[in-house]
Amino acid sequence: MVTIISSTNRPGSSTLKVAKFYQQQLLVKGVEAQILSLSNLPANLIQTDLYGKRSQEFEGIQDIVSKTEKFIFIIPEYNGSFPGVLKVFIDACDFPQSFYNKKAALVGISSGKYGNVRGIDHFTGVCHYMHIDVMALKLHISSIHKELDAEDNLFKADTLKYVAEQLDKFVDF
Repeated sequence: MVTIISSTNRPGSSTLKVAKFYQQQLLVKGVEAQILSLSNLPANLIQTDLYGKRSQEFEGIQDIVSKTEKFIFIIPEYNGSFPGVLKVFIDACDFPQSFYNKKAALVGISSGKYGNVRGIDHFTGVCHYMHIDVMALKLHISSIHKELDAEDNLFKADTLKYVAEQLDKFVDF
């Protein structure tokens, strides 16, 4: 099973738009993927699901993570790194079995000009600690507000070329 993680809980985020675009592109390649948006995490996750506790609300999310073999993390830049809610999500999942020896592709997005390079590097370190095999080709999409058209699709030729290359490698990964 493939799961695309929209790695923010921000309402109306470009992250979720990019996640949906990736899902559509995978389907064109014959791969079904589901989206797990961190906006759907329990509001009181910190109180209910950390340090060995498990709420009924998080059980369905944990089940998705447990069944996933490959992840695509779409990660927006927050203060030069990745969103804190992504770290809380990782910490809430069962360790180590949620991510151990699974595979992931990473996509950084930002409104600025660097496409969350530092955040992707930071998150790569977290992935390595959890024994996630991170695909070498990581994308960094900058100026995300200029990359999405009116239908919330990526449309610039160079971006589409690199997304297609990343997804081709991901399918074979």
